[in-house]
Amino acid sequence: MLNKVQIFTVKSYIPPFILTFMVVMFILLMQFVWKYIDDLVGKGLEWTLIAELLWYTSASLVPMAIPLAILLSSIMTFGNFGEHYELVALKSAGLSLHKIMRPLVVLSIILSIAAFYFSNNILPVANLKMGALLWDVTQQKPSLNLKPGIFYNGIEGYSIKVDHKDTETGLLEGILIYDHSSRMGASQVVTARTGKMETTEDERYMILTLNDGTSYEEVEAYPLNKHNAMPHRRVKFQKQVITFDMASFKLERTDEDLFKDHQQMLTLNQLVAAEDTLVKRLGERIEMINSSVSSRYFFGTHLDTIALDTAHIEEDVAQLLDPEGKFKGIPFSYTKEERLLIITNATQIARHNKAYVTVSNMDLEQKRSLIIKHKVEWHRKFTLSFACLLLFFVGAPLGAIIRKGGLGLPGVIAVGFFLIFHLLSIFGEKTAKAGIIEPYVGMWLAPAFFLPLGIFLTHKASTDSSLFDVNSFLDKLKFWKKTD
Repeated sequence: MLNKVQIFTVKSYIPPFILTFMVVMFILLMQFVWKYIDDLVGKGLEWTLIAELLWYTSASLVPMAIPLAILLSSIMTFGNFGEHYELVALKSAGLSLHKIMRPLVVLSIILSIAAFYFSNNILPVANLKMGALLWDVTQQKPSLNLKPGIFYNGIEGYSIKVDHKDTETGLLEGILIYDHSSRMGASQVVTARTGKMETTEDERYMILTLNDGTSYEEVEAYPLNKHNAMPHRRVKFQKQVITFDMASFKLERTDEDLFKDHQQMLTLNQLVAAEDTLVKRLGERIEMINSSVSSRYFFGTHLDTIALDTAHIEEDVAQLLDPEGKFKGIPFSYTKEERLLIITNATQIARHNKAYVTVSNMDLEQKRSLIIKHKVEWHRKFTLSFACLLLFFVGAPLGAIIRKGGLGLPGVIAVGFFLIFHLLSIFGEKTAKAGIIEPYVGMWLAPAFFLPLGIFLTHKASTDSSLFDVNSFLDKLKFWKKTD
């Protein structure tokens, strides 16, 4: 009987899990599309390229979709059990809630292990592919699309405007071209009554054939005669051909090796090795700064830069410092001009030291920030797996308590709990990256908050608590209305 119950429980859980996972993935993917809609539309990208980008993006969204799908499907499954009194029947047969949940706990553990493997081995590759491809797409120029009455500036060095464009034949009318490719302003202006644009077979060049037009060209960039006139040349033509290089409109794939050192593109072992390297470099940089600053702040080492032709400078160097090594002032044996020169030189040295320390401190902060980001990514791979198991222990007893199936109330509750979990995760990650708290504290903040909640809900569900029972709340509302 127990085997049949296990099979029944798993069969009841898998369809809602697949459904909710696909729905969540679709919503998150649409959010990505709307975010980068301006970079995807109007650039003449092939549908295969967009599909490839969406495929890699989908893989990068799995860490967010799996925990939400587990939470929602577990609430739906046990909510259906409670709504159709199947949970009562199983309990009356002598099965406790823990035994009913046992096969799904094993399944959740398997999903957690799979999530860890995905996060450590597949996700870095997906992030690398998506990051490189997204960079290429965002840097891609919009496709050549002339709109009547609007200047088109997509071709470097030219501004083109047409009065009318026949979309079927490609015939252009009322053409105006400003040529500023010489980097000296619009030194040449071309007008034509009609024209037509065509691309070469290899799509390397765009050929614009102009008919019945005039070309205006400035001969000199500055006026040369006494009347301040600008010499120019005007040429009428019946036909003129202008060739545009379209190389910048062709998508060129960036070498992925440029992005492979980013912390999101590394596995656990690579993160550990990269972090050790960064820590070593940070230590070397600190030692170099300390050594440099120590020599810079010693006043006596800079006395040789002061050009003073006096015999008593070396004798008074020892008098500049007291027995504790502190500067006690310039001896009066120096003349006024000599003291002024020493003070000026010392001021310059102090300013240089300040600038050096400021720049060095910024460099150290960047290195420390990069180390923290590597630690954050290291902990993220474990928090994803733990979140899958933890949210099941939140969703399953919660569904047994509310006793409502479907996507209605369970969906609202699941989204509410997941938003709290996600907000806590973001808050912990941001504060960790800012150096306010340790990375392990920030990354495990949300799981630490939900762990007691899962234990509490499991205990309430095991004792048949009426927590979140809708009918109980409705009865209380009716009672309060009667008393009023």
